[in-house]
Amino acid sequence: MRESDADDPVAPPKQARRRTVADRALAFTGLALAGASAFFPWYVFLNPDKFGIHVAEGERTRDLPNWPGREVVSVSPLAMANKNPSAPKDLIPDPLTTATVSNAGREDDQGEPADQQPFPGKSPFHLLHIANGRALIEDDTGMYVVRVGSVLPDSSRLASIEQRDGKWVIVTSAGDVYGNN
Repeated sequence: MRESDADDPVAPPKQARRRTVADRALAFTGLALAGASAFFPWYVFLNPDKFGIHVAEGERTRDLPNWPGREVVSVSPLAMANKNPSAPKDLIPDPLTTATVSNAGREDDQGEPADQQPFPGKSPFHLLHIANGRALIEDDTGMYVVRVGSVLPDSSRLASIEQRDGKWVIVTSAGDVYGNN
């Protein structure tokens, strides 16, 4: 503000605009909508029968309807009545054979059965580094940080981390020793 500004005439303050009927109607409508919006969830909560899921009403009996019977188009051979009741039941072959199981592979002259053969080989992994009681190992799927008790890629556990002949090695629960090559 400058000194010369004090001598300028100041405009009188504008009078507040008078509210018209339209302004009052708009304000009343807004308040009414706000009140209805606040009340509606409570109305739904207090009247679940009007807003809930309606299940179709029906009879609660287990009786079948009294309809006329339908014609049978095809009948399963197992549902047919035995025309010769004197025939033994165990000699009647099953007319609905659906599948057979092959004996191929059960007996093999080449060696042991497949379920008794050992896996093709151990999952080879290599010791890369040892620090702070942990070992960094690597196999075909990636690198892993393991410590004593961890499960190794060959499904054994890390039993100990030792220093042998000046080199660090890890010993597994299977007794295998892996060194830093």
